[in-house]
Amino acid sequence: MTSSSSLLPQPLIQNTNAYLRELSIPLAKSLGLKHLPDHFPTIVYATAGYTTLHLVLAPFLSRLVVPSVYKGLKGRKGRNNWNIHIVSFVNACTLSYLAFQCLGHKSLREDKAFGWHESVGTANAVAVGHFIWDSADSIINFVDIGFVIHGISCMMLYTLTFRPYLGFYSPRFLLWELSTPFLNIHWFLDKLGKTGSTIQYINGILLLSTFFAVRIVYGLYMSYDFLHTIYAVRNDVSPVFTIALFIGNIILNSLNLFWFGKMIKTLQKRFKKDAIETKHANGKTE
Repeated sequence: MTSSSSLLPQPLIQNTNAYLRELSIPLAKSLGLKHLPDHFPTIVYATAGYTTLHLVLAPFLSRLVVPSVYKGLKGRKGRNNWNIHIVSFVNACTLSYLAFQCLGHKSLREDKAFGWHESVGTANAVAVGHFIWDSADSIINFVDIGFVIHGISCMMLYTLTFRPYLGFYSPRFLLWELSTPFLNIHWFLDKLGKTGSTIQYINGILLLSTFFAVRIVYGLYMSYDFLHTIYAVRNDVSPVFTIALFIGNIILNSLNLFWFGKMIKTLQKRFKKDAIETKHANGKTE
């Protein structure tokens, strides 16, 4: 027999979901986002989850697992940056998994512009939740305008998919996140004193290879198909949607190219530095 206390969470969750759906209806109607109410609770939970991971779980687990490293980070900014990379790693793995669940659906392939599947709604809702958190953190703990633009652009673009609109493409662009775990691992290895180590070199190769494959090659290919599709259906949707998606896609691809260039330069400097240090060390032993 089930105790009455174990039944309490279910009604609470159902009531909360119903309240959040109701809360989102005015926004959904004003923007014509038919599927937003059904997935708005997931957006809220994802935003809350990433915020909790950032502010509570990441600091707690870091002090538990690597106390000396976490304590040695430079002030609040250094610890915040560490926590952000943990959130980024978890998000990249989560979204990559959810995106793969969306790829085989016939309804999406048959109608790239307006096809829909609930798995797309779930993946996009988690993505929007992450980008809300990401945008807020990028503004509050400002480092680079590129991060602010990226977060806000992605949040807007993925919110528009609940029309439904471009459900075929949204999970495919989420596959860009496949390169992010390697970026985070590279950063963590620096903080753990593994700079220049064999494992960091291997990870660096995987990072550049994955980034180039999924964000540059696959990303530009899918973007061409994406832009072709939104142009083909331009008379069936608001011009605001078409313009926003066009500009957003151009911005995101430009950022990918910019960041890829920065990564290459960073690794080149590191290889040159290590090569010079090795040459000097060999010279002293001769």
